[in-house]
Amino acid sequence: MSLPPEKATELKQIIHDHLIKMDIHGKIRDVLAETVRGDGQHGQRSLSEEDFIHALQRRGIVEDVMKDLHFTNDVSHTEADSVNKSATRFVDKNITQLKTTNISPLRRYLYLQVLGGKAFLEHLQEPEPLPGQVCSTFTLHLHFRNQRFRSKPVPCACEPDLQEGFLLEVHRDGPDASKMADATTMLSICDPVHMVLIKTDTSGDTTLISSYFLDWRRVLGAPTGKTSVSAELLGVGSECKVAVGVLNLKLELYPPLTENLSPDVVTTQQSLERQKTAEKERLFLVYAKQWWQEFLEIRPSHQSKLVKIFAQDENGVNRPVCSYVRVLRAGRLLESPRQAARFVSLLAQERAPVVGGGVRQEQWCSMMAFLCRNKGDCEDHATLLCSLLLGFGLDAYVCVGTKAKNVPYTWVMTCGTDGSITFWESFTAHRYLHRPIDPDAPPMVPQPKPTHPYRTLGCVFNNKRFLANCQPSDAVELCVFDFTDGSRWKAMSEEAVRSVCAPGSTSSLPPTPPLCSPSVAPNEASNQLELEMRYLLAEHRKDLGLATVWDDHLSYLLSAALSAYELERCTGVLCGNEEFQDAVRRAVPDGHTFKGFPIHFLHRNARRAFTTCLRSAFCEEIVCCRGDHVRLAVRVRVFAYPEAACAVWIMFACKYRSVL
Repeated sequence: MSLPPEKATELKQIIHDHLIKMDIHGKIRDVLAETVRGDGQHGQRSLSEEDFIHALQRRGIVEDVMKDLHFTNDVSHTEADSVNKSATRFVDKNITQLKTTNISPLRRYLYLQVLGGKAFLEHLQEPEPLPGQVCSTFTLHLHFRNQRFRSKPVPCACEPDLQEGFLLEVHRDGPDASKMADATTMLSICDPVHMVLIKTDTSGDTTLISSYFLDWRRVLGAPTGKTSVSAELLGVGSECKVAVGVLNLKLELYPPLTENLSPDVVTTQQSLERQKTAEKERLFLVYAKQWWQEFLEIRPSHQSKLVKIFAQDENGVNRPVCSYVRVLRAGRLLESPRQAARFVSLLAQERAPVVGGGVRQEQWCSMMAFLCRNKGDCEDHATLLCSLLLGFGLDAYVCVGTKAKNVPYTWVMTCGTDGSITFWESFTAHRYLHRPIDPDAPPMVPQPKPTHPYRTLGCVFNNKRFLANCQPSDAVELCVFDFTDGSRWKAMSEEAVRSVCAPGSTSSLPPTPPLCSPSVAPNEASNQLELEMRYLLAEHRKDLGLATVWDDHLSYLLSAALSAYELERCTGVLCGNEEFQDAVRRAVPDGHTFKGFPIHFLHRNARRAFTTCLRSAFCEEIVCCRGDHVRLAVRVRVFAYPEAACAVWIMFACKYRSVL
């Protein structure tokens, strides 16, 4: 028997509320701890999902749940009744299935519970959403030692109902990674839990609310192995000193420690790490000031060059720019450097928001915050692309300079083993081969014309090197990229850069997150968006007094063109166009005219996309086509990439009999 979606949602909510009421999380934790201890004493084999379910049944947990859960068999109510009785709660249509995993008794786990939020005063006046009403939502993202999680979206409120539990594995590094981490080992793990809170509005637009680093090691000194934390979240950018809300957290270790550390030991370790980090940062600052003074003495004009050594992150913390770049390997999520460039270009462009007018505020984001928000400025795109290209084994650098009208800008360059220099535009994935101009050549010698949009270059850097351009002219077309030539490039000490920018060098560096698999199901998303576009097109024609007759075969043929367009964006090579043209010629009868209009988007909002399409006179001509035997077609292809990035291609087409 199948239930309508609204009843299924109501049923899930009833079960969810009942489980919370009977403290099912606490009972499951007790059984889990007991089972893990038992298995650890009897051979230390891996605890499977089946073993855990048997343990729950033996304790009578499952029986108690079913016994206390009652449903009334009321089938006579109307649809309006069901709407009135349904829970006032946001419904996430994109809930991903939870993946089961084996819990090893040889591993230590940190169970982090989010028990709701409070004091989100910006949302104090927001009314409680009505059933089925679309509303703004909060989503909490977590990253800890190469593990990433996200919560279900909940409606924005002064006290958001963020009720989630995350099981984080605390593992050793190096050859002892297979052994269970003891208290001393965990005390030496300074990686924080990076928590990023994202707000998604009703149109799907995301906003970074807070980026918080939780030092979880206080649980090591808790007498019961459990501790509660009230995490005060601060804003970002110009509001980085203003509290935006509080999250109630509970931390617990599994299996519990046989012997807890003294709270003083934990506090002392944290204090020593802070002192060590502060000393390293102080020494680097002293070195950077001396290096900068030497650079200014080379030529007075260097004072105005864009040589950026430090940049502020979303929390207002000044960090060396080299720390924003990491060697990032995408596993099997991305297959080539060009596909990586395509992925980065699909992340939307947005400057850091600022209250009031004035000069543009520059804000570099940590990689985790950038990926969770799914958009950022040119600096965020460039550092992510450089990190991915380094992961693919290329000699990549972030370039800081200007483009047209002297607008500050960043892009990426790679150095080939043959000395070739390639510029990568992170917003578009375009590549430009650098052909320098020889200023000493005779006037009659033809000089190459630059194809790139970049004007000046102040410095280049990656995760290990920082070099400032000290050539007489900082014009990009005149630059010689011989980094071994000290008369053209002034390099910072690689040892000094490594002391504050290498992974694990200081406890203040945000950890590097792995990329997540695509969160969009491309086939389902394509079908849904195509249905919505068909509806909007038909309604638009209806308002004009025009009938709409679809040609499904023609719609299907358009897929080949959309696939070829996306392949061209990835590889720079257009292929498959001949087959598409031949298929269209066969589908369009003699005496008929065919028109097609492809367009590309970074979002899946049908109404926004359709409004944008109608701004094109050519598209409007197709949508509003009048004539004899008019047949319309629309095809949508959503190409999924890591994270929430997707390339959306839409093509409108029509064929009609030509009448003179």
